[in-house]
Amino acid sequence: MKFLVTPRREFAGTFKVPGDKSISHRAVMFAAIAEGESRIQGFLEGEDCLATLNAFAAMGVQSQRLDNGDVLVQGVGKHGLKAPADDLDIGNSGTSIRLLTGLLAGQAFASCLRGDHSLMTRPMRRVCDPLGLMGADVVTAESGTPPVEVRPVTQLQAIEYELPVASAQVKSSILLAGLYAQGETTVIEPKATRDHTERMLQAFGHPIQKQGNRISVSGGHSWQGRTLQVPADISSAAFFIVAACIAESGEVVLPNVGLNPTRTGVLDILLAMNADIEIRDQQLVDGEPVATIVARASQLQGIDVPTELVPSAIDEFPIICIAAACASGTTRITEAAELRVKESDRIAQVAKGLKTLGVAHEEFADGLSIVGGRIGGGCIDSGSDHRIAMAFTVASLAAQEPVEILDCANVATSFPNFVRLASDAGLSIDVCE
Repeated sequence: MKFLVTPRREFAGTFKVPGDKSISHRAVMFAAIAEGESRIQGFLEGEDCLATLNAFAAMGVQSQRLDNGDVLVQGVGKHGLKAPADDLDIGNSGTSIRLLTGLLAGQAFASCLRGDHSLMTRPMRRVCDPLGLMGADVVTAESGTPPVEVRPVTQLQAIEYELPVASAQVKSSILLAGLYAQGETTVIEPKATRDHTERMLQAFGHPIQKQGNRISVSGGHSWQGRTLQVPADISSAAFFIVAACIAESGEVVLPNVGLNPTRTGVLDILLAMNADIEIRDQQLVDGEPVATIVARASQLQGIDVPTELVPSAIDEFPIICIAAACASGTTRITEAAELRVKESDRIAQVAKGLKTLGVAHEEFADGLSIVGGRIGGGCIDSGSDHRIAMAFTVASLAAQEPVEILDCANVATSFPNFVRLASDAGLSIDVCE
């Protein structure tokens, strides 16, 4: 699938973007090992989250997707999962494979996790090594990539583990294993990362201790099913926010967007770039802060992105780079080497796309320097990466010529109705199979 996007100059409207992907994954996982039924409202019906739902179905967890978008999950309890008949196919979802590896490490059966071509290149030792310290029997390919075989052990033991690199997925994997370990498991973060796992544990009533960057859980607890509201995904909202900012005219209104403080780096960065963004109707829903975001056409300015904001904006850097390409002056991004091990090498893919569009830039091992200015057109290789594809689709609002984006099928992993909503807002997108 490819997108052919003809330049337009206005972007406007009120839109409900899809549910938060990170929270949707975790809602399924915690509901599956709860006692009794849970209702998940606002669940993201993207391919990644459906892969998580299907993995638990293969382990005996029944679920039902209702017409209104809610998902009912019949929890089987912490020790009620059953051995899958086949390998668990996780598709393209890095969150699924890393978090499930931790959760499955404490089960009484063997399992094997694999996925598509992109997922099979993702590094797993950063998860498997600390799980090994807990006594887990987890084996990867020789390269440290999937498939991941998880073999049963008698008992996991709690550890205190200092993360060498800030990673919410690694932290969450260890904490999930800690739910099945003897003793208190502690993870120490070098920098604060998204804390959806901790918040959801609290929402389900599981005791958790947080002191600064130390997070601790203990085994031996269970919880009851409940109703959970998944807020709109700020990572998806970011494409519409930047689109509004770089368009010549227009205003977008995005209700019920999750504003978890570990995820709002993209807003802090855009505000520092002089983006016209307004936050309205802030409230707390199931432990997660949500609000309405209003974004308008802006005169963006290049900045040196503060390194302390990098972890809380790591998934949004492809679209932040598009904002930088439309800003006056130079934007410099550093200490973002984690971008090289996402669905694609996002630093390299963004750099290739910027070169195609004629945007002056410099690529570093851990980031990019981007000089804002004229944006041309051309053919972009997304690297089969949903965020790269959507970012360069948005770039068409400032382009002088049509932009063609190749390999866009994976947009459905996180934003299945992206083309329809973006078209309603003003983009001219032709989808070619």
